[in-house]
Amino acid sequence: MIKAAWVFQLHDDARGIPRTLAEGIHARVFAGRQVMLSVVRIEPHSRGTTHSHPEEQWGVLLEGACTRLQDGEEVEVTAGDFWCTLGGVMHGIHTGDSGAVVLDIFSPPREEYRQAGTGFGAAVTQHD
Repeated sequence: MIKAAWVFQLHDDARGIPRTLAEGIHARVFAGRQVMLSVVRIEPHSRGTTHSHPEEQWGVLLEGACTRLQDGEEVEVTAGDFWCTLGGVMHGIHTGDSGAVVLDIFSPPREEYRQAGTGFGAAVTQHD
């Protein structure tokens, strides 16, 4: 049951735009005019491609644990930790034995994420 058109559900909301970022990393994207949210579910032992994009990105680890890579530094993060990634900064994420759920916030919205797809869009990637 939908409560209202502007109320969404973190754990099961099919209204988001589906995007497979990498093997074992799946997102549901919710785009506004000036900001975009992406609920990212990361399976255990999954690794995203290290990449950068011009949009500023904030991330909140809602569940699980993972390793956040940013600007050459690796940091173990746990539920409740959050981070800021300025545009143009190389970053990525990977999990170990547990999976993770991350809420990513982009400003301005990433245009390529406004439709379903795969990969990191127009991001500049680095081969790990």
